[in-house]
Amino acid sequence: MPDTHLLGAVDLGSNSFRLLVARVETSTRGNRLAVVESIREGVRLASGLRDDGTLDDPSRQRALVALAAFGERLRSFSPHAVRAVGTSTLRLARNAQRFLRTAEAALGFPIEIVSGLEEARLVYLGAAHSLPPDGETRLVVDVGGGSTECIIGVDRAALWLESAPVGCIVPAKCSFADGRISRSAFDAAYRAARDALARTAAALDAYPWRYAVGTSGTAESLWQIARMQWGADALDRASLERTRAALLACGNASSVQLAGLTPDRRPVLAGGLAVMTALFDELRIESLQYCDGALRHGLLHDLHARGGKRELRALAIERMLHRHRGDAAHARCVRDTALSLFDPGATGTREAVQRDDYATDAGTGEPGTDRAG
Repeated sequence: MPDTHLLGAVDLGSNSFRLLVARVETSTRGNRLAVVESIREGVRLASGLRDDGTLDDPSRQRALVALAAFGERLRSFSPHAVRAVGTSTLRLARNAQRFLRTAEAALGFPIEIVSGLEEARLVYLGAAHSLPPDGETRLVVDVGGGSTECIIGVDRAALWLESAPVGCIVPAKCSFADGRISRSAFDAAYRAARDALARTAAALDAYPWRYAVGTSGTAESLWQIARMQWGADALDRASLERTRAALLACGNASSVQLAGLTPDRRPVLAGGLAVMTALFDELRIESLQYCDGALRHGLLHDLHARGGKRELRALAIERMLHRHRGDAAHARCVRDTALSLFDPGATGTREAVQRDDYATDAGTGEPGTDRAG
């Protein structure tokens, strides 16, 4: 039987696929989510995006193997207890819809390709539940495999959302082919990242923030290196520069030795470093702390909210307002006006339809049918 106390979140990221399972625990202080299992598969989907915009066969196969394994773990789950989302690479891939049909069969649940702004909202939702409520305006950044999300928020409320089309995979694939790292290649990747982040930086001027937080793999890896290799309290400019110098001195990502760097992050370290350095410069970040709440955690909290008293329609409207930066007060005025026009119009239409039905039935000599208005 389905376990109604468990929720599952599946994040089909451009670098990694992740499954997070949490149990809903009830106490006198209310419900809370307790993570019971976390699985990560290094699929590197973005590395399989070809020049014509389609995903190649090896990347699709890696993805399907990971999703089949996730599906085995989620087999007993209710359909309403799992949410699976695809992000940047699936937004770009020309054959994404064809791939999704096979992917959904492997996973056993629907997969939704979310917009960059919805991804940013979920990232902040996950981070906000991992950070203490302090009433301060903060910047949350997530350098992913194919995109970078930047969010301004206070406690659990996101005030501003943005998603830039730059991540750690494309530089690793294009600028650092075969793991080779040169000064010219790093500078090219850095300049491309700054160009992609320029619009985000310009919009951010209207939202002064007190401190910055990073989440997900790139931020975690660079933060760990800053602390364990360089002895810093946070990821700062000096740590980024020292990591860059170490990579250039080594010349190859596969052989670089840095405390805090795990083997699975080596192939994308240079690309992630180039994007993070550009992020520091464009957004004028001096230091950044790490938190472990990310997109997959946001998915779980979103699912939990759906299971409460809030209706799915209200959640959909809320997401649309976030996505399009809508004015909630104006939207309520439009709603009220539409409803005031709808009621009399609907009544008149229903009466006209009933008259037409009666006339048609009378003209054919057949008995009238009982129809809803």
